[in-house]
Amino acid sequence: MEREKKQGIAWQIITYIVAIAVALGVGYYFREQPVLLHVLYADIAGTLVVFLFSRIFHNSSFYDPYWSMAPIVIASYYLFQSQYAESDKLRNIIVFVLVHFWSWRLTFNFLRGWKGIRQQDWRYDDLQNKTGKWFPLVDLFGIQLFPTLMVYAACLPLYWIYFYGNGTFGSLDALAAVITLGAIIVEMVSDNQLRKFVLAKHEKGSTLTSGIWAYSRHPNYFGEMMFWWGIFLWGLAACPSSWYYYVAGGIVITCLFFFISVPMIDKRMMDRRDNYGEIMQNISGIIPWKPKKRY
Repeated sequence: MEREKKQGIAWQIITYIVAIAVALGVGYYFREQPVLLHVLYADIAGTLVVFLFSRIFHNSSFYDPYWSMAPIVIASYYLFQSQYAESDKLRNIIVFVLVHFWSWRLTFNFLRGWKGIRQQDWRYDDLQNKTGKWFPLVDLFGIQLFPTLMVYAACLPLYWIYFYGNGTFGSLDALAAVITLGAIIVEMVSDNQLRKFVLAKHEKGSTLTSGIWAYSRHPNYFGEMMFWWGIFLWGLAACPSSWYYYVAGGIVITCLFFFISVPMIDKRMMDRRDNYGEIMQNISGIIPWKPKKRY
């Protein structure tokens, strides 16, 4: 199993090296286009490379790290391209560091739990069983391109931060820093608590209801939403007059978790765990809140 995991991680690394190289090549080819456009083209090109590898290995989970890796590349590119822009350098550096911290931590969390090429996310398995021969199209548009566009939209504040940020570091920046860093900590704590719970090999059908999981059934998703709204606040602090250009990313990602991811997971838990209906009644779905009942 350890050998299989190492092979899987090696192929993931190869996949993303190729994807980044192709994305940079496409971005360079379209360099005369507006920055947002050639970044979008490069982002889509990188996604298509990952899709190709996922089809070669028949595993859509090859795409999973893209969610956390794409913002690193986008933030790095914006920072590099904006080196002569008259934006606040302190803000630029802090945002850059926080995006990298979030990205590498989330990527590490995926890789440490991934067992190898033969392990595919159960949600993709369900979609594959439901769609049959049409699954490659579902994979391309639903599992890969659609999330790529969501993350691209969520990263739009970075463009305004780095290219059009005006004013010095202020109180709204400080609030954005607290929320963004707090979001990363919430995700890190909840992921570590869940991993510890899983590795402890509790009785089959048991549910984690301690720690931060006593206040939210999905605290990791809460942290994820917090992070992207924190990035929005950074954009608002940097360029408040253009907020309507970049608010959509936070809204779309929030809707993803509230209306798709959480209902899908809760339904699966209801089918597999006898007391999960009671847990749903007593513990908040996403936003941490005082539970009605302690477990």
